[in-house]
Amino acid sequence: MATMKAAQQRAQAKVEYNAFLAGCPSRQLLDRISDKWVVLILCALGGGEEGPRAMRYSEISRMLAGVSQKMLTQTLRSLERDGLLTRTVTPTVPVTVSYELTGLGLSLHDLTRGLRSWAQTHMSEVLANREDYDSR
Repeated sequence: MATMKAAQQRAQAKVEYNAFLAGCPSRQLLDRISDKWVVLILCALGGGEEGPRAMRYSEISRMLAGVSQKMLTQTLRSLERDGLLTRTVTPTVPVTVSYELTGLGLSLHDLTRGLRSWAQTHMSEVLANREDYDSR
């Protein structure tokens, strides 16, 4: 049996990812990125028409109505761990901490922006369908 180089092993592992299998790491990633706070954080850091921008923790917190401090902190840490954003600490008084999307985070932001847009555009239809369903 021939040995594989590291690049070949990575390529083979990539082909073997199957989110329909319970133990697949890609399923864990899908669980993470399908969280509402992740989607909203990515959309916030991705900016609007002006493009992506760094934001301080307090800016993100104000933008995401209803998120608890604990949930925001946990979500930001997990996104940093996954390489989707960077956390920059500037030694000022008080200390300034900002968050910014990485290249990987920006590629995911493109998808989440579409998801957010779809939800906002079709919410009235969904509400009407819910009302119709519940009245049966």
